[in-house]
Amino acid sequence: MRIGVVTFPGSLDDRDAQRAIRLAGAEPVALWHGTHDLQGVDAIVLPGGFSYGDYLRCGAIAARSPIMAEVIDAANSGMPVLGICNGFQILVEAHLLPGGLIRNDHGDFIRRDQRLRVESTDSAWTNGFAQGQEITIPLKNGEGGFIADESTLDRLEGEGLVAFRYLDVNPNGSLRDIAGLRNERGNVVGLMPHPEHAVEPGFGPNTPAAMRSGVDGLTFFTSVIKQSVLS
Repeated sequence: MRIGVVTFPGSLDDRDAQRAIRLAGAEPVALWHGTHDLQGVDAIVLPGGFSYGDYLRCGAIAARSPIMAEVIDAANSGMPVLGICNGFQILVEAHLLPGGLIRNDHGDFIRRDQRLRVESTDSAWTNGFAQGQEITIPLKNGEGGFIADESTLDRLEGEGLVAFRYLDVNPNGSLRDIAGLRNERGNVVGLMPHPEHAVEPGFGPNTPAAMRSGVDGLTFFTSVIKQSVLS
């Protein structure tokens, strides 16, 4: 399986996402924001960072970059797309996922290992988890507060489109503790925490078993590979 990782000006975690894909057993393909060429990939990751310096709103300019026309068409045709942190913001700005993401309610950039509950396994990127499973994924953001109007929030809850929810503490003021979403079709997932930073023993979050041993993030990438094989 070939999974593309788009690099925008200001992307920080594109190489980390490529490494996660390689560790999961797929081939990472570097994609450039200024082209219209998806290079025949089977899935796409929009990585974290500060695309275009976070001017206007986080992800607002990147959502209108040349390659996003192809990403939007591919997503609407069913290709799996994962947006991580800034990538989640880009998905929202591109209207592939609903709502918005605003400055953390405490006003500070936050970095922590964050516990999450898996709320939906019905997606290309979450099918390897168990419903209700609790996982730990690194989080780092300054504008991660998820917002939406009440009717949208009720629809997300009612249709099972909340993919992940914060546990123990809400780190950024996200409404209803929402940490990530999926679309109705289940091919598009966005979340603020960074699964690509929890894929390799010795470099992940601490666990009861050992320091830095957490690899919960690897399941995102093995999930999409498994779905590709089964389909």
